[in-house]
Amino acid sequence: MPRTLIGTVKALWRYPVKSMLGESVPELELTDRGFWGDRAYALWDEQHQRVASAKNPKKWARLLNFQASLVAESSPKTGPSTVEITLPDGRRTSSLSPALNELLSNALGRPVQLISSAREGASIEHYWPEVAGTTYQDTVTHIVMPEGTFFDACHVHAISTATLAQLAALSPTNNFDARRFRPNIVIQPAEGSAGGFIDEGWVNQTLQIGEAAQLRVFTGCPRCVMTTLPQSELPADLGILRTTAKHNRVIAGIRATALRPGRIRCNDPIWVESA
Repeated sequence: MPRTLIGTVKALWRYPVKSMLGESVPELELTDRGFWGDRAYALWDEQHQRVASAKNPKKWARLLNFQASLVAESSPKTGPSTVEITLPDGRRTSSLSPALNELLSNALGRPVQLISSAREGASIEHYWPEVAGTTYQDTVTHIVMPEGTFFDACHVHAISTATLAQLAALSPTNNFDARRFRPNIVIQPAEGSAGGFIDEGWVNQTLQIGEAAQLRVFTGCPRCVMTTLPQSELPADLGILRTTAKHNRVIAGIRATALRPGRIRCNDPIWVESA
């Protein structure tokens, strides 16, 4: 099947606990349900019987002050790895600790449980700030997650450095760091590629990455309040979402599903396959 080189894998990210900071890794295993270890865990809000998500920052913005990482590599055959969580004050705990839930509940000021399997019909709350161009304004909606997962809408999310550069050019006073967008894959476009929001040109296309892995891109990725929240050294910045809404219909990056499993590594070539 004819294919065109569009770029390479610049960075790979996984987020072992939903809405906590993730980790940059040199390679990831793509399964039929996304990257192994990505959103493997989540916190269950015992009071409201929902999955905790920083998409409602009025309740859960502090989750982005927690760092989650897998202690050791695992595979679909061996089962999920132990996750280590670093609290905002520097204390560390893990999914093996009997005191984990109490520690997290005290740190967050709300009763929570770390869970590794999504409950039937599990949902999250999604707060929408007052940003022109967004569908909702200063309101909270609810999202039912895909069955058996802790994803919001897709198994894999990618964004190109071209899109980040375009946003930065449109609003130079804002810092469009890739971490704000929580991608699994950061794509470095091939030399000579057009600039701008090139990601959406891959919608309804198949991406071949490395030796075996294939993704099917099904839509651009609408952005939300999470891109504006403080994390690590990045400050709160509503201008991130305002710029995306004003100049590209709130879209930045792409959503994809797995077509063929395989190992993906940093610097792997990425091709678009033609029908």
